[in-house]
Amino acid sequence: MTDNDVAGLQRRLAEFAAARAWQPYHTPKNLAAALSVEAAELLEIFQWLTPEEAERVMEEPESAHRVADEVADVLAYLLQFCEVLGVDPLAALAAKIDRNEVRFPVRRRGEGRGEGGEEGDSTEDRHSSE
Repeated sequence: MTDNDVAGLQRRLAEFAAARAWQPYHTPKNLAAALSVEAAELLEIFQWLTPEEAERVMEEPESAHRVADEVADVLAYLLQFCEVLGVDPLAALAAKIDRNEVRFPVRRRGEGRGEGGEEGDSTEDRHSSE
């Protein structure tokens, strides 16, 4: 395994925390809270941008750097959270995609119309990762 696969990154994060004696603080609750905070910091970058500005955020070096840093923070806490609880994040994602493929089947054009007759009016047709 390399340091750039999931297990390697989790090992590096665990070693980093162990070298600083941070393990007592890396409880599921604390890691979930930290993950939430970091996700909010990622959202903060986009908070007041128009959709068009948000699409171009990676064109500016400063904002691109901020986005990349926050993505790294979110992923780091998610990987630490998964390590502490023994969750395989790739297996969990694959299983979730499998369930969503059954739950949200591909519809042919014209199917899945809501009461107003417009595509996507139905709550069931909206995007959801749940």
